[in-house]
Amino acid sequence: MFDLNYITRENVKGLKPYSSARDEYVSDGSEMIFLDANENPFENGVNRYPDPQQRSLKAVLADQKGVDPAHILLGNGSDEVLDLLFRAFCEPKEDNIITLPPTYGMYKVLSGINTIENREVLLTKDFQPNTEEILKVVDDRTKIIFICSPNNPTGNSFYDEKIIQLLDNFNGLVVIDEAYIDFSSNESWISRLADFPNLIVTQTLSKAYGMAGIRLGICIASEEIISVLNKIKPPYNVNGLTQLKALERVLDTTTLAEEVTDILTERGKLIQAIEGVPFVYEIYPTDANFVLVKVDDADKRYRQLLEKGIVIRNRSTQPLCGNTLRFTIGTQEENKKLIEVLKEIKDE
Repeated sequence: MFDLNYITRENVKGLKPYSSARDEYVSDGSEMIFLDANENPFENGVNRYPDPQQRSLKAVLADQKGVDPAHILLGNGSDEVLDLLFRAFCEPKEDNIITLPPTYGMYKVLSGINTIENREVLLTKDFQPNTEEILKVVDDRTKIIFICSPNNPTGNSFYDEKIIQLLDNFNGLVVIDEAYIDFSSNESWISRLADFPNLIVTQTLSKAYGMAGIRLGICIASEEIISVLNKIKPPYNVNGLTQLKALERVLDTTTLAEEVTDILTERGKLIQAIEGVPFVYEIYPTDANFVLVKVDDADKRYRQLLEKGIVIRNRSTQPLCGNTLRFTIGTQEENKKLIEVLKEIKDE
């Protein structure tokens, strides 16, 4: 049985979160004179502290995602959200987490920063979790399993039955990183939160929403888990400008849908074009806004594209990804140029 109290760090259990001025008095919109937070009184648009709980933004996100606002925590990018999970639930030099390479590299970086052992279990050859091996590696000090689905850098989604097997048989937290979920036809795991108390879903405004520059990450979990994270998050971790810009963007659902549709259309065109490139040996299935391909010589092809003014990602250093290149889907004009350059390289 999953027991949140058991996996929460002892120092966090008794921690009383910092209470800011904006926590103690929540404005209802009335005209007030604010002399409580030692702010500069001269209005310039950013002289006041932001809402520490991002209430307006959470209300919209909660409505769109079908959850209560109490189930949402927002962070300074997903990286802060992930770091909070380490600091709330993983005891330094004692606990461990499990990651599934090839995967998002920050899980490993954060484990090192927090002095938590990172136990790596490679994906299978078809880039799926090796659930039997994962559960063998688990011990009584394993606190979190990180799952990136759709996965980066491979692009594929993991089978539901694989994830359910882990949720059912692991008494720690299962974190599903859904940074690319908006490009997938699969349903978000948010819909299964009520079924699995140990499930945490993270999302971001950096990909489909096109707001990588404002740094806004989303954590969705049970109210109990969110309450623990709220104990340790910095009081003003999401600045006022980010909250305003994010709210503007998430309310513009029409533009979001149009841009996602355009990216998916361009993804299909790019895949079709790459199929005719002789030095491309394999195109991996993708549910993301990028395509991973295996080529004859990744280092050589990377240099050739760079010389022609196109920057892609060489993922050959990652496990199971020898001689692979990752192409992010750009605009119609950018993708057209990429295709032209690939044909030029082919002709050369």
